[in-house]
Amino acid sequence: MDLKLPHLGEGADSGTVVNLFVKEGDTVSKDQPILELENEKAVATIPSTAAGTVARVFVKAGDKVSVGQRILSLSEGGVEAADAAARAEAAAASRRERIIQTPSPEQVPVADEQETSQAGAEPKPGAVPAAAPSIRELARVLGIDLARVRGSARGGRIVLEDVRAYIQRLQRLAAAPKSPGDAGAPAAKPAAEQIDFSKWGPVSKTAFSPLRQVIARRMSESWTTTPRVTQFDNADITALNALRKKYAAAYEEKGARLTLTSFVLKIVADTLKAHPVFNASVDEAEEQVVFKQYYHLGVAVDTDAGLIVPVIRDADKKSVLELSRELEDLARRARERKVTPEELKGGTFTISNQGGIGGAHFTPIVNKPQVAILGLGRGAMQAVVRDSAIVPRLVLPIGLSYDHRVIDGGAAARFTVDLVRAFESFREEDVKI
Repeated sequence: MDLKLPHLGEGADSGTVVNLFVKEGDTVSKDQPILELENEKAVATIPSTAAGTVARVFVKAGDKVSVGQRILSLSEGGVEAADAAARAEAAAASRRERIIQTPSPEQVPVADEQETSQAGAEPKPGAVPAAAPSIRELARVLGIDLARVRGSARGGRIVLEDVRAYIQRLQRLAAAPKSPGDAGAPAAKPAAEQIDFSKWGPVSKTAFSPLRQVIARRMSESWTTTPRVTQFDNADITALNALRKKYAAAYEEKGARLTLTSFVLKIVADTLKAHPVFNASVDEAEEQVVFKQYYHLGVAVDTDAGLIVPVIRDADKKSVLELSRELEDLARRARERKVTPEELKGGTFTISNQGGIGGAHFTPIVNKPQVAILGLGRGAMQAVVRDSAIVPRLVLPIGLSYDHRVIDGGAAARFTVDLVRAFESFREEDVKI
């Protein structure tokens, strides 16, 4: 029997094979892990749905696979049975290829307006078009909707020549040039310049990982579609850091690490309640602003593979101890690539804390479809004027990037002022266990 890739969850219909745990000839049991699949920013283990001997493996590390695609075949008869099935499948594919072989677009006359309207017509409502079972099977294999094909046989019955003619029309439409002003024409994308960097010295190359591809795509989309502004400020966290040191040991006894980010989660959740527009999203299809009544905070985690943002749900309803435990667990599993796709979705606001690495102010990119993100640098001792005296204080640099379509500068300034005030006046009652 063939084992196929199962449904991976809502909105996930494909992934990239990271590791294969079995090879031809291996014996597997039901629910035994057979491969690891990377989807979006998570890596999931795919188990076997049956027991048997691996007769043939159809994928390898690096392959992109989709739901329903064959992963491997199991057979009690061994590899010979799988080879026979593969030969039969190859022969059938060859027959299908001969049946549908059509001339290249260059060999076919340009489409006229009537063919254009027929090839792009919507399926006709009503009864299923008349066609032989072999024609239906061919259409299923090719992904053709027979309701779009005009039958030429008696009673409108669809024959092989009709399918061939339909494919030829699609080829002509695909090959036909579109004018720059054509609303249906995609925006022209300049061709990437091929540069031979080895001309100037030794080089090495590493392919974009699936995770890196996701990050690149999303950051590019955010950069080109979101008019971003960044508001900078500094927060005096001297007293906050004293609270962290005072209660760190008590938190350790409870199996949690009390970090600055633990406090930030609590502070941000409370500040968002006073400024709901920062917890919103833009519904671009409906041209509406969606105000959410929940506070799910994403936390950017720096991993060897790239940046991953797991989400802590209902942060406003959790204590600092609960936030600390959940933060540590999510960060650990993110670094191990063990977070689930669902744990990366649904965030309403993102926090990016680079304090553990270093640096000061920076401009984080808004994590669409959110409208704001908070970037934190490393706290440093600075000379600060307090009551006409210069005193040493621990100062935290912050940068708030926001979507200017939704948030104006005045709103961002007020949010930042309240955020700084919350850092500098954090109540000890909120950190006590």
